Amino acid sequence: MRRVKRRTSALQGLAVAAICILFVATALVGLYKCFSKEPEPRRELSQSSPDGGSAQEPEDGGAVQPVSARARKERFHTILIGGLDDENGGSDTNLLVAVDAKNGKINVASLPRDTLLNVSWSVKKLNNAYHHGGFSQTMAEVSRLLGIPVDHYVTVNLQAFVELVDAIEGVDFEIPVDMDYDDPSQDLHIHFSKGLQHLDGQQSLEVVRWRQNNDGAGYPTADIGRIGTQQAFLRAVAEQTLQLSNWDKVGAMADIFKKWVDTDLELANLIWLGEQALTVGSGGIAFHTLPGDGAGYYKGGSYYVLDPEAVLEMVNSYFNPYQEDLTLDDMVILVP
Repeated sequence: MRRVKRRTSALQGLAVAAICILFVATALVGLYKCFSKEPEPRRELSQSSPDGGSAQEPEDGGAVQPVSARARKERFHTILIGGLDDENGGSDTNLLVAVDAKNGKINVASLPRDTLLNVSWSVKKLNNAYHHGGFSQTMAEVSRLLGIPVDHYVTVNLQAFVELVDAIEGVDFEIPVDMDYDDPSQDLHIHFSKGLQHLDGQQSLEVVRWRQNNDGAGYPTADIGRIGTQQAFLRAVAEQTLQLSNWDKVGAMADIFKKWVDTDLELANLIWLGEQALTVGSGGIAFHTLPGDGAGYYKGGSYYVLDPEAVLEMVNSYFNPYQEDLTLDDMVILVP
């Protein structure tokens, strides 16, 4: 049972490197085809996602949020990106992206898989929402948790990871620690020395999968340390993808996109988003992690327990699509 948990945890974040490449690929296709279209934002925050998922009643008896009629910021869009793991049947990677086209900013927040939700389920973790209604349920819970609408979704099958990195002929990446791990049962062997390395797709997969060595040595902050490595990897991918030398790889990236990605966005919308990424550049993409305690507990279970005040500050600063600030009353955060 422990081995299954380690594998599932290790797969957290494998879609991270896909995000920038997907946006850039669609942008390049757009420049080639000469058309794009800004997405239509959701005008109200309801308790269901666009494809049917409904947020659960809070366990503590609190009320479900009312529909919001607040005025929205111009050209501000929220997108939930999920990395789907077919073998384990869930969404272990969830990234909230806010595209602020008016101000030329893109913010990405990693939502830890063990985030404590205020739901009636016995296992109240964010990644468990997928098992209660697919990715539409995940969207509904993120929306209710943070008090904001999730306008659109993009899900990426994790098999896309290797192909995407190989499509740009590898990534130069500063590996933060020595990695030495072997699991013969999975035919998994991860061996890298700390320092700058040029990684192909399979090697990149191994680096972001790594959690700890066989002797127990790992990131001091566990999953949060791994999220930091994944975000640093995305920065490296962004910097190397946003180069003119990759323009001739548009066809290969577009094929990978069509094969492994599902979204409610139209191609023209994706092209528009890609153009924003090109305009902003890698320096205009900022990464965050939902604030909380990875060593938290609730009713005897281990959870990532959120810091409500810090979450409120982060959402209002980077992810709030409304013209007025949110309050804690707008969010449904369970505090042990």
